[in-house]
Amino acid sequence: MINDKPISRFQNDSTMMKNLKVRNTTQSIWFSIMWIAGFATLVVLLLVVGYVIVQGGKVINWEFLTTPPRGGLSGDGGISTTLGTTVYLVGLTLLIATPLGIGAAIYLIEYAGEQGLTSPVMRVVISITNFAVETLAGIPSIIFGLFGYALFVSTLQFGWSLLSASLAGACLVLPTIIRTTEEALLTVPDDYRRGSLALGATKWQTLHKVVLPAALPGIITGIVLSVGRIISETAVFFVTLGGSHRLPTSIMNGGRTLALHLYYLAMDTNAFDKAMGTGAVLVVLIILINLSINVISTKLTAKVRGG
Repeated sequence: MINDKPISRFQNDSTMMKNLKVRNTTQSIWFSIMWIAGFATLVVLLLVVGYVIVQGGKVINWEFLTTPPRGGLSGDGGISTTLGTTVYLVGLTLLIATPLGIGAAIYLIEYAGEQGLTSPVMRVVISITNFAVETLAGIPSIIFGLFGYALFVSTLQFGWSLLSASLAGACLVLPTIIRTTEEALLTVPDDYRRGSLALGATKWQTLHKVVLPAALPGIITGIVLSVGRIISETAVFFVTLGGSHRLPTSIMNGGRTLALHLYYLAMDTNAFDKAMGTGAVLVVLIILINLSINVISTKLTAKVRGG
C-alpha cells in the first residue's frame, strides 16, 4: 500500500504528459493548416492581380488614360470618359446612400432600444427593419438592377442616367453602410455616453460630440468599402446607366463605368487587350481603395485616441 501512491502519481504524470503532447501536436497541425490556407489565398491573389496587371500593362499609356472610347465594336480609344463617369457615379451614389445609411444606423443603435422597451409596436418595427437590412445585404446585385430599371428608369421615367444608376447603387450599398456604422457605434464604450450625460450634455450633444467622433474610423471604413463596391459593380449599372461611351454632362445623362466598359470590351468587341488594360486600371484602383481604408482608419483612430 505504501508503494501504490508513488506508482499512481507516476502514471498520472505520464498520462498528463501524453495528453499534453497530443494537444501540442494537434495545435501544430491546425496552425500548419491555417498557414497553408493563408499562403494559398495570397498566392491566388498574386496570380490574379499579377496576371491582369502584366497583361494589361502592355496597353496602358498616357493616350489610353486620356482618350475617350470611340464606341462601336472595334474597341478603339481609351478610358478617359469611363473614369469620369465612375467618379460621378461614386460621388452621387454616396451623396444619396451615406446620410440614409448613417442615419438609420444611429437610430437603430442609439434610439431604437429605448423606444422598443416602451412600445410593442416599435419593437416589431425595429425587428422588421433589422430583418430587412439583413435581407438586403444578401440579395444578388442583378436584383437591385432590375428593381432600379423597373422603378427609376421606367416608372419614374428618369431613363438610363446617372440619377437612375445612383439611386439603384444607393440601394445596393445601403446595407453595407448601415451595418458597418452599427458595428462602429457598438465599439464605443457606454462609459463615454454615461460620462457625457452625467456632465449635463443632451442626448444629441453626446451623440454629436462624443459617440460619432469615436466611431468615425469604422464609419469611414464602411463608406470606403462602399466606394469599392460601386466601382467594381456591373450588373446594377448594366440596366440603369445606359452604357454610353460619352461623358455625362448632367445627372439625366447615361454613361459607362470602368467595370461596365470592361464588360463591353470583353463580351462585345475584339479588343481583348484593351479589356485587360481596363481591368488592370480597375484592379489598381481597388487595391488603392483597400490601402486607403487602412491608412484612414489608422489616422482617425490615432486622432480620436489623442495620438
